[in-house]
Amino acid sequence: MAEIELIMPKMGESVAEATITKWLKSEGESVEAEEAVLEIATDKVDSEIPSPEEGVIKKILFQEDDVVQVGQAIAIIETEGEASSPAPKADEGATGQTESSAATNGVEKAPEVVTTSAESSSETKILKHSSSGKFYSPLVRSIAEKEGVSQSELDTISGSGNNDRVTKDDLLNFISTKKNGSSTASSTASQAPKNPAPKAAVQLQNGDEIIEMDRMRKLISDHMVDSKRTSAHVTSFVEADVSNMVFWREKVKNSFLEREGEKITYTPLIMEAVAKAIKEMPMINVSVDGDKIIKRKNINLGMATALPSGNLIVPVIRNADEKNLIGLSKEVNDLANRARNNKLSPDEIQGGTFTVTNVGTFGNVMGTPIINQPQVAIMAVGAIRKKPAVIETPFGDTIGVRHMMFLSLSYDHRVVDGALGGSFVKRVADILESFDLDRDI
Repeated sequence: MAEIELIMPKMGESVAEATITKWLKSEGESVEAEEAVLEIATDKVDSEIPSPEEGVIKKILFQEDDVVQVGQAIAIIETEGEASSPAPKADEGATGQTESSAATNGVEKAPEVVTTSAESSSETKILKHSSSGKFYSPLVRSIAEKEGVSQSELDTISGSGNNDRVTKDDLLNFISTKKNGSSTASSTASQAPKNPAPKAAVQLQNGDEIIEMDRMRKLISDHMVDSKRTSAHVTSFVEADVSNMVFWREKVKNSFLEREGEKITYTPLIMEAVAKAIKEMPMINVSVDGDKIIKRKNINLGMATALPSGNLIVPVIRNADEKNLIGLSKEVNDLANRARNNKLSPDEIQGGTFTVTNVGTFGNVMGTPIINQPQVAIMAVGAIRKKPAVIETPFGDTIGVRHMMFLSLSYDHRVVDGALGGSFVKRVADILESFDLDRDI
């Protein structure tokens, strides 16, 4: 018999940990190769982890709601075959790299002692809600337990998250101050604003219903508040006459569906125009790192997609400027369909450099979207409506019915000034207005 480790896989370029949400198998149960063993959640997407081989679940190393680092062993699977070297214990997974490095130098290194949730005493066991009702995420509870932060200490930390939630950074700052010899009182005082204004408690009225946010809504909430805290938001608007684009789509949509087996929507046409404008104005396709500007080489367009739950996810069209209209149409449809069915892989929502959101889907004519960090701009497209408009002709101006659409660009004024932001959204409008009615596909 042999034993193999089931490892927490890398779930995306910026994802370092995941929360176990549900075990699909128990200790002693058989599992087939590639059969799902457990479900996990990251701050980006939910996923399942399959078994690499056929065997029996010998030992589960982490429980539901535990936060596990990428690369750590989460279970031991016993398989048929020759015995391999013994699998390390749960806490060895976190120090395996250090021990391996020491072994190559011929020196044994004592493993770092890490207190896991199972080893935590009752004094350091952190509750999901404090006595005052403050919510603590699984990640915060896990860090507090491992670092020996008591429930009473955690309750004193002033949270910077939504509804005063204690975030990972709040807790790490507290731990750092505590280790440097400062008292708990001075630590919390340094985190709290001077003379904070008292916050009135929300008063419940007869018939009110309390709804607990789901995991994704909490993440979206934190992400949006963090974006407003990080970037100096400014929004510019233009109105575009997209009649040619509307007429062209009406002309080709049936033949496109028959030939390609795909519907052609306005989204790929807009994505194409955005990619063209970014090629001309690449400084809108950047990120900020401290006092440095990172100019992105690739044009990876995020496509904000509403889910049936009411939440939002942003799949990414990579290298959008290198795709033709057919390729963009197929990828837009595929990503949107799989997003709504929770079938996206973690990599498909990573690495975006600019985001487009279609508020027109809900009948809205314009919006002021919040930047998707670490990007510096996001464009909202409104509903296309028939409106009377002035039409300039060689024979004079006339009034006609045209298909009009508002575009709004929210951008980070730290690095994008009004000249660039305003020029960019106007350039996208110009590209859409000059759409070729005779275009072939």
